Amino acid sequence: MRGSGGKEARASRGTSAPGSESANREWWIYRGTAGAPPATPLTERLPPPPPWRDFDGGPALADPAPSDEATALRWLGPADSSSWPVSAQEADLVNAALFLRRPLVVTGPLGSGKSSLAYRISRELGLGRVLHWRITSNSTLREGLYEYDAIGRLHESSVLRTSVLRTEDQNLGEFFELGPLGTALVPREVPRVLLIDDFEKADLDLCDGLTGIIADGEFRIPELARLRSRTPDAVVHTDDPDGTAVVHQGRVRCRAFPVVVITCTGERILPADLLRHCVSLELPAPDAEHLAEVLAAQFATGDGAERLTMIRDFLARSLSGATLTPDHLLDSEYLRTAPSGPDKAAWGRVLHALWQRLDGAGPG
Repeated sequence: MRGSGGKEARASRGTSAPGSESANREWWIYRGTAGAPPATPLTERLPPPPPWRDFDGGPALADPAPSDEATALRWLGPADSSSWPVSAQEADLVNAALFLRRPLVVTGPLGSGKSSLAYRISRELGLGRVLHWRITSNSTLREGLYEYDAIGRLHESSVLRTSVLRTEDQNLGEFFELGPLGTALVPREVPRVLLIDDFEKADLDLCDGLTGIIADGEFRIPELARLRSRTPDAVVHTDDPDGTAVVHQGRVRCRAFPVVVITCTGERILPADLLRHCVSLELPAPDAEHLAEVLAAQFATGDGAERLTMIRDFLARSLSGATLTPDHLLDSEYLRTAPSGPDKAAWGRVLHALWQRLDGAGPG
């Protein structure tokens, strides 16, 4: 999962890294470094949105999003590790999405770096914790927007006297929790990063609903809207740990449109109505150079002939039909370089087991 690249630029990954093209890519804000953000905040570097993508939700929160460097470390490695090989096409399209305030639909095979792109954007631009929504065949739009504990509220109502109905209304927000999508739309001066993973599993209703949310930049919570005359402001929980937000009159409307990364394997064609609201990027399977960079970012030692041989064997197995991802390579390198790992006699057996085919055909 921890990889990236651009399909047309596969052969030129080594020459299209961000640093080598900085002279003629002055408009880039995102450069694919996966490093610590610059001192200048994003709000001072990003141009104003186009009028048709300018939202006015508020009051907007000025506080930065909570940090989650531990998760970024798992996905990307240390912030001061070597630069990731990013094609000019990838950087161009990510920046186009940032400028236009449009979601980025990222397609590609397993291990191509679709999901890790959201973490690279967040770390490099200093946007804090990535909101992560994993799609299943049962996912609904409401699940991404908010959850309402109706049973919990009913239970509390049953133990409250009628005379304290107003107190009950004031506590109404305690029974709501915004989902990843809903939290991303809370009005902020600085955008959040939202990763919507495995969107090929979404049904048509979810596709249509998300299209509307992308176009409008807002959503309504009917249970709160019905009580807006008595309780115009409700403090609800968010998808962030211990996070809260104020919902005014039952409606959440963004200020800075979130940075949305929607991942898809490409096995399913997404609806045209959704795609026309997004910027599309296709990533290839990682090549040898990219896999070497992935390992270098996570392991300070172990580089050498044995690592290169393992990478070549990994790619050969992948080309033969084995369903392998960079995670398998990372696990293997960890065992290979561990001080108390398997000896040479056991290493071949362990590697064979780790790289067995995942398509039901047995060991590869």
